[in-house]
Amino acid sequence: MTSDAVTFRVWGLSGSLATERPEQMGYAEECLWQRLSEFDAACNRFRADSELSLLNRRAGETVSISRTLERALICALDARDATEGLCDPSVLPALLALGYDVDFDELLTRPEVSIDAPVPAAGANALVIDVAEHTATLTPGCQLDLGATAKALVADVVADDIAPSGGVVVEVGGDVAVRGRGPQGLWAIGLSDSLYLTGREPRVGIQHGGIATSSTTARTWVASGRVVNHVIDPRTGRCADGPYATATVSGSSCVIANAFATAALLWGEDAGYHVAQAGLSARLIRRDGTVEYVGGWPVDEEVACSR
Repeated sequence: MTSDAVTFRVWGLSGSLATERPEQMGYAEECLWQRLSEFDAACNRFRADSELSLLNRRAGETVSISRTLERALICALDARDATEGLCDPSVLPALLALGYDVDFDELLTRPEVSIDAPVPAAGANALVIDVAEHTATLTPGCQLDLGATAKALVADVVADDIAPSGGVVVEVGGDVAVRGRGPQGLWAIGLSDSLYLTGREPRVGIQHGGIATSSTTARTWVASGRVVNHVIDPRTGRCADGPYATATVSGSSCVIANAFATAALLWGEDAGYHVAQAGLSARLIRRDGTVEYVGGWPVDEEVACSR
């Protein structure tokens, strides 16, 4: 972490913001907190007064939405389409069936929860957005969770806001958006499959785009006597249990990297093929710790400036 950096917590996740030059930081922090506030009010399913919670409660009705929620919903649908339906926002009923009905910090303090029957996602026709009228309609019984895309989107948006003033890196819960150079060249991004960085992780140097990690080992809890995770297979409503424990994907944006990192854990042995076909690169870790590289993944290296 450079001296021109701040750390923060939001939505039960850690985050960080670093800039190329010290004089950028004041403006950068203003952008960060403004955008986090906007996205929290629009997309936080754990807030009863958020727009997303209202939309979920009014499934079957047409609801007016803000430009922020509209942007987040369109992003979620684009991620679903790009991943052949595997990064699907309509997995909230499945998450609730696993006991994930409070934010993650609170979930970890609870006694063991019981698992309800798995609930497959409502899928492609569950959400209709009218961009002319700025409205959204959910099919009855459908509920959305934007956890798979909203934090990546806010990282991209904040980075884009700040980029005209110089290089910047924004990280929210392991999703990283980079725009421009760091103080000494490339930004060095630490790669981890846990919720916390130790400083001993491998690092890769990048100057533009996004890197996102999804893991079945980081956000876990015990339900009905077994360990479950937050990565939901929309086809079954069950949590991911494929051959890969962690997927880190590099792409042109944090949003696309995050969508494919999520889907990679659900594609099974075909994950590398799908990532490569999309023109992306990845670092995949099997459950036995074996590391596999896909596409032009940047070589792990020591770079002077790290997040």
